[in-house]
Amino acid sequence: MREHTEAIRAPRALWVPFILGRPFGVPNDAAFQRRVLLAVLRLLEAPRGPVLEDFPEDAPGDAAELEGDAVPFACPVNFGRAPANDSDAWQQEISDLASWHRLAVERRGRTTAALSGLTPANAAKYVADFIENAAPPVYRTDLARGLSLRLACEDLKAYYLESVTAQPGRRAAQQVQAWFWHETVAGHTFIKLRDVCLASADETVKQFGLGNLVPRAILHALQGAR
Repeated sequence: MREHTEAIRAPRALWVPFILGRPFGVPNDAAFQRRVLLAVLRLLEAPRGPVLEDFPEDAPGDAAELEGDAVPFACPVNFGRAPANDSDAWQQEISDLASWHRLAVERRGRTTAALSGLTPANAAKYVADFIENAAPPVYRTDLARGLSLRLACEDLKAYYLESVTAQPGRRAAQQVQAWFWHETVAGHTFIKLRDVCLASADETVKQFGLGNLVPRAILHALQGAR
């Protein structure tokens, strides 16, 4: 998390735009992983710290993950219906995933979609209200506005990704990420939210939109499509 690293002021740190939990990119790509490791080691050449640099490459596709017993990715829910507006569509999408998420929690015995303390429906409403208002009442007075927004968004992403894992078969991580950002109302809404965050006068909100909300690979894909 870039914001944590900035706060800690580590002597040397390299920020990477990869999926959380994969600091070297995708599995089985030794050449790419070596470039990441060398970029980290080169930070030792800086005369003084703290140093925080961005790794300039996005992770390559993880086609290797589709070998063996993996199956082509298919969303476990049909999102083909068209409710009256984006807010209704998002609430319907969350409702459609509920049974899959319950199954995922039963299998794992836990969920990571619990940082904010909000239900998925309420977290989505908070995000939607933020886009409309840019300063809705915070749901926890002990949190900065940017942090309260981040926790709600992290819970929603976890809810979607945990729901997907309940479907039989193994998924390539890049496929799941592409599904979330390109095919769900949640992903489309987060992209809108980023623009609102960047225009915010609240520095905590602006920094969240700048560094943590939308993966750099997704932003590059969107810019390339324009």
